[in-house]
Amino acid sequence: MMPMGKELDDFIEASGLLEYDPKKITEIYKGAPLRLLRRLWQTLIPLGLFLIGVGVDKIFGQLDNKEHSKERAKEFTNLLVYLGPAFIKAGQALSTRPDIIPQVVLDELSQLQDQLPGFNCDLAMACIEEDLGEQIETIFKTLEKEPISAASLGQVHQGILKSGEKVAVKIQRPGLREQITLDLYIVRNIASWMNKNIKLIKSDLVALIDELGKRIFEEMDYLNEANNAERFKKLHQHNNKIAIPKIYRHATSRRILTMEWIEGVKLTNIQAIKSLGIDPNEMVKIGVDCSLQQLLEHGFFHADPHPGNLLALKDGRLCYLDFGMMSEVSRDSRTGLIQAVVHLVNRNFNKLSKDFVKLGFLDKDIDLTPIIPAFEIVFKNAIDVGVEKMDFKSVTDDLSGVMYEFPFRVPPYYALIIRSLITLEGIALNVDPNFKILGAAYPYFARRLMEDPDPQLRKSLQEMVFDGDAFSWNNFEDLLQSAGSQATLNIDLLIDQVLDFLFSKNGGVLRKEIINATINNMDNISWKLIKKLKSKLSRKSHVSLTEIKSLRNLPKIINKIPGFKVEIILKRVPRFLFEKEGRKMALKIAQGITEKSIVRLIRISANGRR
Repeated sequence: MMPMGKELDDFIEASGLLEYDPKKITEIYKGAPLRLLRRLWQTLIPLGLFLIGVGVDKIFGQLDNKEHSKERAKEFTNLLVYLGPAFIKAGQALSTRPDIIPQVVLDELSQLQDQLPGFNCDLAMACIEEDLGEQIETIFKTLEKEPISAASLGQVHQGILKSGEKVAVKIQRPGLREQITLDLYIVRNIASWMNKNIKLIKSDLVALIDELGKRIFEEMDYLNEANNAERFKKLHQHNNKIAIPKIYRHATSRRILTMEWIEGVKLTNIQAIKSLGIDPNEMVKIGVDCSLQQLLEHGFFHADPHPGNLLALKDGRLCYLDFGMMSEVSRDSRTGLIQAVVHLVNRNFNKLSKDFVKLGFLDKDIDLTPIIPAFEIVFKNAIDVGVEKMDFKSVTDDLSGVMYEFPFRVPPYYALIIRSLITLEGIALNVDPNFKILGAAYPYFARRLMEDPDPQLRKSLQEMVFDGDAFSWNNFEDLLQSAGSQATLNIDLLIDQVLDFLFSKNGGVLRKEIINATINNMDNISWKLIKKLKSKLSRKSHVSLTEIKSLRNLPKIINKIPGFKVEIILKRVPRFLFEKEGRKMALKIAQGITEKSIVRLIRISANGRR
């Protein structure tokens, strides 16, 4: 029913809000008591009855029963769907907040489907003409009236433009902005009351709702989604394995989005992908590599990669759809995430806890003493099996318990990253039951450590390849091989980074290892020749492999990298000769060999006189 009088004015005012503004929303609905009361009745009564039921369960100890708790969590999820779009979005936001919600509820909320029945097709057609300011016939050659899919914010119709291109037209639900603003106002006030009256809640629920409101308003602006799609396409324009649909700006507005129609197969439909002559595992690899590039390189990532938004195309490309939910990760946060992985792999839980402070999970003045052993309990078993076999979902579930117990607050970007990676891992497990997202991600982390000139990552690289003051050839080999497994690895750049490290002030120990190994190797070879020439060998001489191991390690490791050629090293010989530290190394090697040769000659002479 259309609101009347003052309520109509408030309805129109709410529909004109283009950005989330809690103060403005409060002003609007404080002046619309009848509309507010009606919605409160529709929402608070079912929510109140549900909470009373949970309270009774708690009194009688029924929540201790795992199956009963799961049923209650499922009931809560269904209730959110019944209450409408804002509550569905709130549930999705809570599904990534282990600092607020217990694990049993998180599991159910993570399966929350953003699907609702479609709305009246005549209203949809009217919305197009109102927003685009033209008759449908002047824009489209044909436009199907019945939607092919519908979600909480809108529905999608198939059509053909006058120019002949086949398109997907997304149309927003009429009155959505007004309903969303009213529900956000109600939910925000509930959150405020809970923060003040329920002491067990440590996180700022009002801040969570404000972040949610901001994201929903961004999603409701289809011009923003069009901008996201074009930005995403530009960032991945050089990747011939990724496809992004074209946006048709002349048929796009804040409530209407017209984009290229893409024929493809959902990644979960393995048989259909195989029928295209495509390896499903290759599709998953493309998706994982692209997601890691988004997170760690571009800092602009698709936060909703569910099966409906990822299509395998017959030409072997992976297509991304729906750019309403995007997020950004700052350069510092990206660096911080990589540093945290290094400290995790090195089992340095003290530094790992400090990483969580830097990343915004914990206050700077928090006492980390009890958190460090909690991290050790969570991560120790996972690390023992190796990064490549680490179960990401299991680790995040265990970490959720720590976050719920201690005063963590989950930054919005991290919540979306976790949601994105868990969704991606779920898709991959459908293809390969043994898939591990962290195992797939580690080579990308290794590559960033080797290639990125960021001073903080240079320090992390040093931490990775040194065991105390000793250079760890095993760690260095693992890192190089992991980085080398990346198909997009720039080998020339990697070799330059190795040389940069060798000639840097932090490369002193590595230079010393190479100098000593070269001297010992050359001395052994020369001594063997002398013995042969003098025919004084009573038995076959032995050259200690352990002495020359360090010298052999570097070229041996580098030679394992896919695409490596000897020419890559040879063309860097001039750099070695012109580098100050390179010349010093050559001089020390020459001096060492000379000194050892003189000592050997003196010993030979002394033995001869005797």
